[in-house]
Amino acid sequence: MWPQDPSRKEVLRFAVSCRILTLMLQALFNAIIPDHHAEAFSPPRLAPSGFVDQLVDGLLGGLSRWDAEHFLFIAEHGYLYEHNFAFFPGFPLALMVGTELLRPLRGLLSLRSCLLISVASLNFLFFILAAVALHDLGCLVLHCPRQAFYAALLFCLSPANVFLAAGYSEALFALLTFSAMGQLERGRVWTSGLLFAIATGVRSNGLVSVGFLVHSQCQGFFSSLRMLNPQRQLFKLMASLFLSVFTLGLPFALFQYYAYTQFCLPGSARPIPEPLVQLAVDKGYRIAEGNEPPWCFWDVPLIYSYIQDVYWNVGFLKYYELRQVPNFLLAAPVAILVVWATWTYVTTHPWLCLTLGLQRSKNNKTLEKPDLGFLSPQVFVYLVHAAVLLLFGGLCMHVQVLTRFLGSSTPIVYWFPAHLLQDQEPLLRSLKTVPWKPLAEDSPPGQKVPRNPIMGLLYRWKTCSPVTRYILGYFLTYWLLGLLLHCNFLPWT
Repeated sequence: MWPQDPSRKEVLRFAVSCRILTLMLQALFNAIIPDHHAEAFSPPRLAPSGFVDQLVDGLLGGLSRWDAEHFLFIAEHGYLYEHNFAFFPGFPLALMVGTELLRPLRGLLSLRSCLLISVASLNFLFFILAAVALHDLGCLVLHCPRQAFYAALLFCLSPANVFLAAGYSEALFALLTFSAMGQLERGRVWTSGLLFAIATGVRSNGLVSVGFLVHSQCQGFFSSLRMLNPQRQLFKLMASLFLSVFTLGLPFALFQYYAYTQFCLPGSARPIPEPLVQLAVDKGYRIAEGNEPPWCFWDVPLIYSYIQDVYWNVGFLKYYELRQVPNFLLAAPVAILVVWATWTYVTTHPWLCLTLGLQRSKNNKTLEKPDLGFLSPQVFVYLVHAAVLLLFGGLCMHVQVLTRFLGSSTPIVYWFPAHLLQDQEPLLRSLKTVPWKPLAEDSPPGQKVPRNPIMGLLYRWKTCSPVTRYILGYFLTYWLLGLLLHCNFLPWT
């Protein structure tokens, strides 16, 4: 049971409100704006659609655009095409479980409609739980419940909003990642490792999370050197590092092996419906029944790297073309945010950064009153994680995905704006709320949850500081534009 914390209740309430508004707006935009004829993956429907199916598609069809079609296709048909293996199985498996719960409705709804309902329901739940997990993580790491509260509210208005609602794996990945980080902060290493491993089965960038386990184990190693046998502790450290890498890498390795069995071993192909075979012929998609693909003959046959290179042209500096300037501009705000956060932290804690977060200060007296909030020493490993994701995404990926890539992977995108709001917004000091204080057991019945300070700033927009306007303007603009464009196959991926 969660403690009766009014700030957590407000986060929960705000997350629910934002999800309901998101679903309503995507349905409205999908209904009034004609779909753009984009060159996106669009498989044929194998089952006829009834009136109820058309109604479901009208209400939730905006959640099935762009990459969401891949996830829905995999959940319905499995990994039939080679390029399907760019999408990890964690989220499609969750959709299949959700669809099984709707089995009593299969006489009324097609499988496609059940999958759309599963997308809406599961991501609704995943998003709310991710917001609560981020709030709890912030309280543990920042030691400033006020900033943790602001950050969780900002997550509810995430610039990656549409991807956290649509048929993408971002909401599930955010829930697993933030929960794993929270478990590690509580000292539950094995639980944390398990959650990180499951997250790796949802998105490939979960592999980077091994850095959290490695850093935690190194901290434990250096703190125990003076008291225990160094050789024994070193052996324990090496064993722990091996287990961490093995645990997080296992889902990725198993997925690659499954692809190898489908495309590289004889007799593994399964029957494919004729319309889907014809689609493969028309579009040039490779299926398992054809010739063995070239990656089968590599020393390390990794289908994932092959697909990213051949199908999506993903690679080092491959996206640096003049025609991609609009996409770089689209990703610029979140990139600037992480760079600004990194600069602020490094200039505040140069010694901590030089020692990789393992030694806080040359002067032990400063340990008596450590910085709180975003400048807390515990934030270091999270900042490195965000910087690594930004560096990799900016150099090797399609940069327009940086917003959802970072928005679902790192709390820094929310902690740093919360730090700026608390530090530079005078109105927050005048709001008569105490969201960081839990309700006392003997509090009077019917006591109201403190009001939402982010909404308070929006109500007083004209009197807010410029920094507040920039932050909230960025979050709300991307929140709304994502819904407007993405739900109609317009360029917002």
